[in-house]
Amino acid sequence: MPISATPLFISAAHKSSGKTTITIGLLSALKNKGLNVQPFKKGPDYIDPLWHGSAAGKPCYTLDFNTMTRDEILQLVSRKLTSCDISLIEGNKGLYDGLDLDGSNSNAAIAKLVDAPVILVLDTRGMTRGIAPLILGYQAFDPGINIAGVILNQLGGSRHESKLRAVIEHYTDVSVLGAVHKDKRLEIVERHLGLMPSNEDGEAQKKITDIGSIISSQVDLDKIIDISHLHSPKHLKSVIKTTPNTQPITTQVRLAYINDSAFGFYYPGDLEALEAAGAELIAVNSLVDKQLPENIDGLFIGGGFPEERQAELHANHSFRQSIYDAIENGLPTYAECGGLMFLCRSLICKEKQVAMVGIIPADAKMEETPQGRGLIRYSETSLMPWPADPLKTALEPENSHMSSTDDTLVSTDIISAHEFHYSHLVNITEPLNYAYKIHRGSGIDGQHDGIVYKNLLACYAHLQDTGQNHWAKRFIQFIHRIKDAAD
Repeated sequence: MPISATPLFISAAHKSSGKTTITIGLLSALKNKGLNVQPFKKGPDYIDPLWHGSAAGKPCYTLDFNTMTRDEILQLVSRKLTSCDISLIEGNKGLYDGLDLDGSNSNAAIAKLVDAPVILVLDTRGMTRGIAPLILGYQAFDPGINIAGVILNQLGGSRHESKLRAVIEHYTDVSVLGAVHKDKRLEIVERHLGLMPSNEDGEAQKKITDIGSIISSQVDLDKIIDISHLHSPKHLKSVIKTTPNTQPITTQVRLAYINDSAFGFYYPGDLEALEAAGAELIAVNSLVDKQLPENIDGLFIGGGFPEERQAELHANHSFRQSIYDAIENGLPTYAECGGLMFLCRSLICKEKQVAMVGIIPADAKMEETPQGRGLIRYSETSLMPWPADPLKTALEPENSHMSSTDDTLVSTDIISAHEFHYSHLVNITEPLNYAYKIHRGSGIDGQHDGIVYKNLLACYAHLQDTGQNHWAKRFIQFIHRIKDAAD
């Protein structure tokens, strides 16, 4: 199926301009017009994509220069665009913001890569005539970026709107695609890592519907649809013929993964990669289920906010015990960030300490400031249970926490991932085995990450299954090896 429309890139002059709320509203409003809408988010990010996926009614995929090559980004976007009517990519921070001086990993770089016209969401609080040089400056800074229109946000009233429209019309050639007034109904509760995840908010779908209704009444959706169809995404069309065949294999293992309001940070692409590698995914609820499902071959515990469900997790003693017993009995398990915290002896948050699973001999303590946030780079040590190079098998750690850390690198290859955590491990009572040597980032102790115990790997790093690190296939192969050895 050919690509019929170019993606639109929703960006802003700076962070906290309201672009995420506007994007949620646009996705909901366009879906309500009967369009098949495909969302993307410049990452790394889990929370905004949860909202976008809920609003669009289909998974939101992350585009991240740190973990993906440009070809991989083009392949993913082109593949998803063949089965939708319109697509929105939400940026992070401002249009030209990025880590590198040359802007090679900026929002603008992704917009340029996929030939996406840019719609700027502008926070207009306190602005009148000054909006013109702002727009003109963004146009002039990189002539290769097509700023197709602006959405005025946080307007103080109809008079404020009229002034800004007159200024923009007089001094620029940019279209005003919408004018969104201040409205309490557009607010979403924020937390230390961003918005409250939609999988936690019982009113999320009603909130999305309300935001979509407001945006529909204050933004010209037809103009936005026209912009999408007036541009030809030549770069995407040129790669569509090379889209890889990702048919799933037939041999399956049963992989349970905890997916609830405490643990919901999963990239859709990673779950698809696990299925393609032969996993039958079985969703588990740590707050409701009394134990792990029977006859599972592996367990995946993603990130999330276990501190927000501290009491319920503690109260579900039988579930915690079933995880402890499963890992002690050798169940292949992979846990990221919130999952790592859950597996600790206890969780300390706001001076309240309660018992968790207890398989890791440490307490996870929440702090007021980030303990690790942003890009993380690491190499695998000889203790990695499912190494990147299958020819270099991991050393068998002792079946106890009590063994010395081995920093011998299996490979000098540097793998990029990301970390978002306000917790850190304290009161570590036994030496730990580590699978990762940290080159950039915090990990567990600033030098290591990836606790290895029996067939468990638990880390603060969030992995993304891409060409530089096809972790999903490796994990499933590891599960097969453990399962075959037990038969």
